[in-house]
Amino acid sequence: MKITWLGHAAFLLEGSKRVVIDPFLTGNPNAPIKPEDVKVDLIVVTHGHGDHLGDTVEIAKKNDAPVVCIHELSRILAKKGVEAIGMNIGGTVEVSGVYVTMVQALHSADVEENDEIISAGSPAGVIVNLDGLKVYHTGDTDVFLDMQLIGELHKPDVMLVPIGDLYTMGIPGAVKALELVKPKVAIPMHYNTFPPIEKNPEDFKKAVEEKGLNVKVVILKPGESFEFP
Repeated sequence: MKITWLGHAAFLLEGSKRVVIDPFLTGNPNAPIKPEDVKVDLIVVTHGHGDHLGDTVEIAKKNDAPVVCIHELSRILAKKGVEAIGMNIGGTVEVSGVYVTMVQALHSADVEENDEIISAGSPAGVIVNLDGLKVYHTGDTDVFLDMQLIGELHKPDVMLVPIGDLYTMGIPGAVKALELVKPKVAIPMHYNTFPPIEKNPEDFKKAVEEKGLNVKVVILKPGESFEFP
């Protein structure tokens, strides 16, 4: 599997299918590509905030690609003419051979449209199983003890973990999250997009090493890729 960071919390997974998670590109100063450049088979969205829902509607329509997200958000997207597959925490859905499992996240999740706040269900993390390799995108979250259960039940190979603080956990929380989940590889995300979440990912990598965790930390620049295994 090829994993490409598109800046912020947006990732492109490429194997037998192409999957984009949280495609926030327009308005993302670090985005290496534009929405019209994205070619995918499936879109997965962790929650309705603009920096995660992003360009989902445009990309879905251009690619005739379904969107997997929490039930309430799927109803909002369906009204926009998007094929949306709604699900909920604990469930797994299969789309064209790609399996998406939705897990808990600690955050908020409403959608803002035309200066109105619309309820859009709960925030979530997702585990994408593509060709037998599992990527755990935590979404926006703090660390929580039940991450240990996620690790035990789903055994993700790669964990995409926020380190930016303020809106998500910071570096200490992210290190604890790795300790609980025990992935093989961790890629930091949700940092340095805007000044309030500026962090040095090398500090995260150092903290993981000092903790003695058996996790490989891969630091990507927007547009860079990592191939696993």
